Amino acid sequence: MNRKLSSLIAAAIFALAGAPALAIDSVAVEGGSGDSTDMGRVAIQWDWNQHWFQGKDWHLGGYWDLGIGHWRRSSTLPGQNEDITEIGLTPVFRLQQNSLTGPYFEAAIGFHVMSRTRIGDKRMGTLFQFGDHLGAGYRFGAKSAFDLSYRFQHLSNANIKKPNNGINFHQIRLQYHF
Repeated sequence: MNRKLSSLIAAAIFALAGAPALAIDSVAVEGGSGDSTDMGRVAIQWDWNQHWFQGKDWHLGGYWDLGIGHWRRSSTLPGQNEDITEIGLTPVFRLQQNSLTGPYFEAAIGFHVMSRTRIGDKRMGTLFQFGDHLGAGYRFGAKSAFDLSYRFQHLSNANIKKPNNGINFHQIRLQYHF
C-alpha cells in the first residue's frame, strides 16, 4: 500500500473517531475515474439545517463538504507526475425529500487546491481549481444514516490562467450521517 493511500485512510479514521466532538454531521468516501486518472477522496460534512422552497414533499437544503483526495495516473512517461493530492471546500445544494429518505439530486461549485499543476501529460495551469459537480443518490437505512450516489465532477481554473485543461471524473460516493 503506498504512503499517500495510507495517509488518506488514517485521515478517514481520525475524521470518524472525532466526528461527534467536532459537530460533524456526516462523513463520506468516494472513488472514481476519468481522463485516464483514478481518484479517491474522504470528506466530512456540516449540514446547513435549512429548508428553502419547501413544498409538500421536497425541499432545497445543503451542506459544506471538506475533503482531501488523491489522483493517480498509471500511464505516465518518465519525468511526469503520476499523482496529485488535493483539498477542497464545497457548498453543496441538495434537492431532497422532507423525510430525508429516498432519492435526491445535488449540484455544487467549490474550491480546490492541488499539490501540483501537472499529472501525466495534462497541465492544469494553476494550483487553485474550481470543482463543480452534479449528482443523484438515494438515502436509506436506519435513521436514514446512509446514502449512495453518483457524481459527475469537473475541475478547472475557469480561465484564471492558461492553460485551462480541466479534468472530469465519474464518481461513486458512500456517505454516513451521524
